Amino acid sequence: MPFLGQDWRSPGWSWIKTEDGWKRCESCSQKLERENNHCNISHSIILNSEDGEIFNNEEHEYASKKRKKDHFRNDTNTQSFYREKWIYVHKESTKERHGYCTLGEAFNRLDFSSAIQDIRRFNYVVKLLQLIAKSQLTSLSGVAQKNYFNILDKIVQKVLDDHHNPRLIKDLLQDLSSTLCILIRGVGKSVLVGNINIWICRLETILAWQQQLQDLQMTKQVNNGLTLSDLPLHMLNNILYRFSDGWDIITLGQVTPTLYMLSEDRQLWKKLCQYHFAEKQFCRHLILSEKGHIEWKLMYFALQKHYPAKEQYGDTLHFCRHCSILFWKDSGHPCTAADPDSCFTPVSPQHFIDLFKF
Repeated sequence: MPFLGQDWRSPGWSWIKTEDGWKRCESCSQKLERENNHCNISHSIILNSEDGEIFNNEEHEYASKKRKKDHFRNDTNTQSFYREKWIYVHKESTKERHGYCTLGEAFNRLDFSSAIQDIRRFNYVVKLLQLIAKSQLTSLSGVAQKNYFNILDKIVQKVLDDHHNPRLIKDLLQDLSSTLCILIRGVGKSVLVGNINIWICRLETILAWQQQLQDLQMTKQVNNGLTLSDLPLHMLNNILYRFSDGWDIITLGQVTPTLYMLSEDRQLWKKLCQYHFAEKQFCRHLILSEKGHIEWKLMYFALQKHYPAKEQYGDTLHFCRHCSILFWKDSGHPCTAADPDSCFTPVSPQHFIDLFKF
């Protein structure tokens, strides 16, 4: 016989059989409430004391303990795993299915935790987390929040260990902290799933991550073999032409004087502008030098402020138009189409968000 709580979506209470019949087990939350009540009693004693300084210290310590207890209840290290690495995307009820698929459910099912270990998918997952942080954070369920911050923790630790892509993570954490500050200040005006103390703890964690990335020092590798500086100029120039991000070109140009000279090449920045933007957009934001030449480098960053740059990823999620299933291509899905490859469409991070807007 099932014993359900007040919320029909809950997993139910735990019961034990005794000689007097079935009795409900005391949950962890009740124990924590009893500890909180004990703290409240001790506070009433402190209130009656004459030493105000002791009261302030105890009050601060109590608030800190309470936040930690609330954070313990919502432990981000616990993550939900699913055997299938795909999800059926349905937005309305049919005869066969009732309900709809949410962003949080898709986030839980698509195994982003393993995806960040793949260098082809890393930038894709980071961009997706950034878009969620900017506009969709309040739409995540409690379980999706746990998975989100658990994946974010793994990303930060990965960057601290291998020193790859720290700039991307700094931008992500900056957007996330800005969003959280706004939501926490406007509690009551916005729908923020979860206890406010949990969100304050998360914000403190984000600030700690930002400080760790700020203090990150790149260790100089000692290598007696061939280095980047030993390559011929045409090969170095070819490497720079492979980059699709202007900031990567500037960063590489700071390594040696030779690379700096190559990174300032006007033809390089012209090709980069032509790759990301249309010719009509050039005409609206022309920047000329004193000699009448087009400043392609300045134009690139000016255009970037007004128009989205072309996104490039090693691997993305795919959507099957025949089955309405979202999946990673190498994991596959149970497709019933005669020619499955013709039904697959790559899904950009923004398209992923748009799939779950109702």
